[in-house]
Order: sequence, then C-alpha cells, then structure tokens
Amino acid sequence: MLRFNTLLRQAARAERAGFTMLRLGLVIVLVWIGALKAAPYEADGIVPFVANSPVMSFFYVEDAPAYRSYMNPEGVLNPENRAWQEANGTYTFSYLLGAVIVTLGLLVAAHFVWPVVGAVGSFLVVGMSLVTLSFLITTPEVWVPPLGDAHHGFPYLSGRGRLVVKDVIMLGAALLTMADSARLALTRSDQARIARGSQLSMHSRSARFARCKSTAT
Repeated sequence: MLRFNTLLRQAARAERAGFTMLRLGLVIVLVWIGALKAAPYEADGIVPFVANSPVMSFFYVEDAPAYRSYMNPEGVLNPENRAWQEANGTYTFSYLLGAVIVTLGLLVAAHFVWPVVGAVGSFLVVGMSLVTLSFLITTPEVWVPPLGDAHHGFPYLSGRGRLVVKDVIMLGAALLTMADSARLALTRSDQARIARGSQLSMHSRSARFARCKSTAT
C-alpha cells in the first residue's frame, strides 16, 4: 500500500507535464490537419459535413445531397468528380478552413509566450469542436447506412461518425488549456501589478526621504 501511494504521489506530480503534452497535442493535430486541408482528398472527405451543415452549407455552390454522385474515395483520381468539386467550391473552402485551423493551432502554441493569446486560441478551438460535434446531428453519413445489416443508424457510428465523436476529447482538451492559459495570464498580470506597486512605493519613500533631508538642511 505504501508503494502504491508513492506511485500515486509521483503521478500527481505529472500534472504540469500532462498539460504541456495536452497543449502540444492540440497544436500538432490542428496544424497537421489544417495543412492537409490543402490536399484534394482531404477536401473531398469533408464535403458531407459541410454540405449538410446549416451554418456552413452556403460555402458550396450545390445543395446536399448532390455531392453523393461525385465523391472521390481516398487515393482515387476521377477527373469528372474532381471537376465537379472544383466548380462546387469544395477546394476553395477547404483552403480557407485549413488556414483557420492552422491559425488556431498557432494561437494555442502562443501560450508559452503570450498566455492571453493562448487562452483566446483555446476558446476558439472549443467553438470549433462544438461545430464539429454538431455534425452528429446534421450529417446522415455519420451513421451506418441500412444496407442489409441489422446494425445501422443510431448508435452505430460509421467511419465518419467515429472521426467526429473524437472531438469530445478535443473539446475537453481545449477547455483545460484555455483555463490553464487564463490562469497563467492572470498570475503574470498580478505579478506585474505588484511589481509596479512596489516601484511606486519605493519612489514615494525616496521622495519623502529627499524632502525630509532637504528640510533638515
């Protein structure tokens, strides 16, 4: 029991390392996935999510479910489908989305220099995660389709659905890093205020001492 308690104490000391790893994990995922949005296969992959989203579908020219006839499997090049996706605005939107996601990753990484910026970045990632999780409601493709197997529909997540539901982890990570960055920003602000107060106090005492000395002479 004593040895187990020792292990627990060691584990408790890993909090700071855990926060650092959590933040770096967010940065790596955001920057990597954001950069991949410049690749056509990744842009094709998000079409069902965007086309069916009431807050994002306006970025595309064609309404859902027109995209279903022009989906490109990963690794497959179909010139006709690629041309349709280009005309649909699929790749233009994906470039913009990728730039936003990479920017969010850089904002989260700014914690180490500007914790206020890091807190803002994490807050925005919280919002992004909530939008992503909304796809579980708006995107039919997140559930296994009824193609003969008894296991289809809710709660049977398809590959896309399993990808989306993992954003619950992203949401929790962003909330923790937001709180951590905000705490550090407030601590630094308090320290700076105390330092300024100490300097003003020293200047005040020096001025009083100088006046007393002048009066005495």
